[in-house]
Formats: sequence, C-alpha cells, structure tokens
Amino acid sequence: MERKKVRDEERLFLAEGPKLVGELLPHFDCRLLAGTAAYFGEHPDVTDNARIEEVAEITREELERASLLKTPQQVVALFGQPCHELSADYPLQGLCLALDDVQDPGNLGTIVRLADWFGIAHIVCSRGTADVYNPKTVQATMGALARVRVHYTDLSGYIDSLAKEVDVFGTCLDGENMYQLSLPGNGLIVMGNEGNGIGREIEKRVTRKLLIPSYPRGRATSESLNVATATAVVCAEFRRQAAWR
Repeated sequence: MERKKVRDEERLFLAEGPKLVGELLPHFDCRLLAGTAAYFGEHPDVTDNARIEEVAEITREELERASLLKTPQQVVALFGQPCHELSADYPLQGLCLALDDVQDPGNLGTIVRLADWFGIAHIVCSRGTADVYNPKTVQATMGALARVRVHYTDLSGYIDSLAKEVDVFGTCLDGENMYQLSLPGNGLIVMGNEGNGIGREIEKRVTRKLLIPSYPRGRATSESLNVATATAVVCAEFRRQAAWR
C-alpha cells in the first residue's frame, strides 16, 4: 500500500497500531485485520465487528515484514477507501478547508487532525495535493480520517461553483490582519502549497485575504509559517470568534 497506483486500483489503504485501527474500525470496511497474539488478547471482542472480512493472527516477525513503521505496533489493517459526495453547499453549512497543492503527507495528515479538532467536516483538495491515503498521512491523522471527509477535485472549478454569498478566505502576505476582522461561522478557508503559497488561479478566486501577523510588528522574523501550523492558527481564530458571538 506504499504506492498510490496500487492503493487507487485496489481502493484500499493501510493503517497500523491499536489506537488508529480501533478508531477506524467502526467507520470503514476492513478487508484484512492482522495482529499478534498479544493484540487479540488485549482486544478479544474486535473480531465481532461485522465490517471485518478477514482476520489473521501473525507473529512478531511477520508483523515487522508487513509494517511500514520503524517500530511496529501489534496490528496492521487494510481498509476500503470510502466514496464521499462533494457538494458546493458545504461552505454554506459551516467552515470548510481547501488545500491548494499541499505536498507533504505529514502536513496533510496534521491538517485532517486539526479539522477534526475544530469541527470542520470537509476538506476540499486540489488534485495536486498529497494523497490522504498515503500511509504516512493516515498515521498522522491519528484517527481523524474517520470523521473528516477529504475530497479531490478541480479546485478552481469547485470555487467557481459556490454560491455568491460564500466567503472564500485565503492566507496571503498582502491580506488584512485577521485579528482585526469579524470572521463568520461559515465559508471556505484556502491554505496553500508549502513553498509557493496559494496558486495564482486560486488566489484570483479568494474574496477575503487574511494575514497572520508576526509579533512584534516590524521585527525581523521567519519568512512564513508551516502550512499545518498556519491552518491551526487560522481555524483557532475562526472558532474563538464564533464562541463569543
């Protein structure tokens, strides 16, 4: 499951470790659950799950050969990839995230986890964004993939399909200080590529540019924030303002 081509052909993804597998089992069909005797001893009821097609007890040595982790964690599982419907109404119903060519699997996984923490149910990704079913991404979500729906589409076309009243936010160096703005409880928040930020075509479609100001003003500082860190800062401010309404 390391190769995207194989994942796409088989419509499967790999998850490892008791905590992550336990988070995903109630939400996804499981093609294969393979664990050590210690795992099944600690989770005697896991095989009662009707969504599991096949169960296998494996040795520690077999687990090490099957695992992609440096330190294997008792169990590996193959899950079916879900098919999620993408609607232009989602940003009207609450906050949604959009990712414009975010490349790093770890960043993507962290953003999925952040979305889960801040109650954001949908992430709309450009086709150039990393694969959410990359094993590194799946591990980084820490189970949030069970509650956050990740969609891939032509991001420009998707934004064009949104209702005119939907605010499209984007983090930009020429944006307005977001701490001085009144931010709504719904809309689409666009986060850009690690090296290049939001692409030109997507930036044209941003209706409200946001700046995360550095502190103190005028002090020499880093050129930019990591995209996952920036996502956390922006989402936290949207939710902080919503809590005070």
